[in-house]
Amino acid sequence: MGKLLAICTSPKRGTVKTEVPSAVLTPEWGIVEDAHGGNWHRQVSMLSAEKIEAFRKKIWVDYGAFGENLVIDGFDFRNLPVTSRFAIGDVVLEMTQIGKECHNDCVIKQQTGECIMPHEGVFARVLTGGEIHVGDEVTLLPALENPPLRAAVITLSDKGSRGEREDKSGPLIAQMLTAAGYVVEETMILPDEAKALKAQLIRMADGRQVNLVLTTGGTGFSPRDITPEATCAVADRNAPGIAEAMRYHSLSITPRGMLSRGVSVLRGKTLIVNLPGSPKAVQENLEYILPSLEHGVRIAAGLDGECARK
Repeated sequence: MGKLLAICTSPKRGTVKTEVPSAVLTPEWGIVEDAHGGNWHRQVSMLSAEKIEAFRKKIWVDYGAFGENLVIDGFDFRNLPVTSRFAIGDVVLEMTQIGKECHNDCVIKQQTGECIMPHEGVFARVLTGGEIHVGDEVTLLPALENPPLRAAVITLSDKGSRGEREDKSGPLIAQMLTAAGYVVEETMILPDEAKALKAQLIRMADGRQVNLVLTTGGTGFSPRDITPEATCAVADRNAPGIAEAMRYHSLSITPRGMLSRGVSVLRGKTLIVNLPGSPKAVQENLEYILPSLEHGVRIAAGLDGECARK
């Protein structure tokens, strides 16, 4: 059990958060008076009081200096899994992401050369709204039994990222995943640039801790097709059988299936699979692998044990 030591808000983005004695939270926004709320996964930011106290040994900082909304004593958020749920009175929060990139103009980083928010800060969405007060008890709720698997979809397309082409593959993947019982946490369109893709794959695996990331596009022979290389660059382990199975299946449909360079890898507990770019090929490949994919994803997440066929 923990304790809420401070509530910090700011009326405008880019302004310093200051302490308030209480706050109202809603699932539609987050903290009602805070400019960083919205209909997204980072409604409320939280920091462990112990981490702030350790930083204060170097330089004094007020609560809210790192952009945190809630300062809570008694929990090391970094070592808790994403989807952890907390109760503060009637309010229920679900942790959605660990860490974030520090803004270049972060005052704390300019003064000290470092900021703890990228490493120690966590974010949450509001599941149940209500009013909270400084001094309230904070309780870690029991984990849900048999929670749904969580996924993210990334489309790689220069034209799509500029709004010059409609993305049909990404929404199709999201629809198929949802029908299979996954919760699609995020979808996005990126240009065919390795740096941006690597950053998002790392965030999805490490920060959001999703079980599965499916990419679409960028797996061909064009000089701009960098998806396999960027994916391999962030991998901890190879999982080649999935990509090999998709090529095998594609070859039964068209000889051009041999031209796909897509890969399948693991980063931590997250499985990352490159799908082709066209909606037709996406549907053909995903229909083929999806029935077997869940077992592998659950094993990677530690939710299922290995099973050998007898």
